[in-house]
Amino acid sequence: MSTQASTPSRLADLIEKGGALSGFPWPEESGDYDMRIGRDGTWYYRGEPIGRKRLCQLFSTILQRDADGGYWLVTPVERGRITVDDAPFVAVEMSIGEGHGEGRKGEDRGQVLSFRTNLDHWVTADADHRISVVHDPDTGEPSPYIRFRDRLDALISRSVFYELADLAEEVETADGQRLVVRSGDEYFDLGPAE
Repeated sequence: MSTQASTPSRLADLIEKGGALSGFPWPEESGDYDMRIGRDGTWYYRGEPIGRKRLCQLFSTILQRDADGGYWLVTPVERGRITVDDAPFVAVEMSIGEGHGEGRKGEDRGQVLSFRTNLDHWVTADADHRISVVHDPDTGEPSPYIRFRDRLDALISRSVFYELADLAEEVETADGQRLVVRSGDEYFDLGPAE
């Protein structure tokens, strides 16, 4: 059974009443919301940008991705499918900090890379929040991502990716020379050195 699509203000009320946390069980009823997240991270409702950042931040707390790659806003009482052009978040800033404590084999953890999204959430690159790069098969153009939470990624903006590439080291692998960047105890492959 499908519910009628909610308005953003009705969804916001449901989120606030339900605690605004992702991960709770999906209700039986579902519908499609006329909402879309553009490749640049802009949220749209009925084709118009949602101008209130706080509202988008609230919606992001209940955003989930199913095993088939579909995106949903899920409250305790209803869920609705939304469209995401690429990734639901965009990493717009990178911070380089020092690792705390000891890494593997007693080494200093060195630099730790954290990323701020367009909705002002921070995520640190680590084993659970991996950096990955997908290359367009036709153009070879890279699309870099960092895992934000669950199955949700943030597209790393072009300017931030250039900063990230500046930190990369060339390493020899079975696949040839690769650019690799480190965050804490983890190393992330950015692609071929050339």
